[in-house]
Amino acid sequence: MNGNTPFVKLPKKKQRELNHSKRGSWGGLNPVTRKPQNPKAYDRKKARQWKEDDPAVPFALPV
Repeated sequence: MNGNTPFVKLPKKKQRELNHSKRGSWGGLNPVTRKPQNPKAYDRKKARQWKEDDPAVPFALPV
């Protein structure tokens, strides 16, 4: 091909090759594990910490 052919008119196989050559890599990073936590989601660890507080002394009374 002479390079003047529009991308849309190229065969699908050639389009795939061009698309693949233009894409970069994540460099070893997994983008799924890099997401921030949803602040509205229920967090079991946080609820468990609240339950594990010392129940013997819920508050101090002034004497």
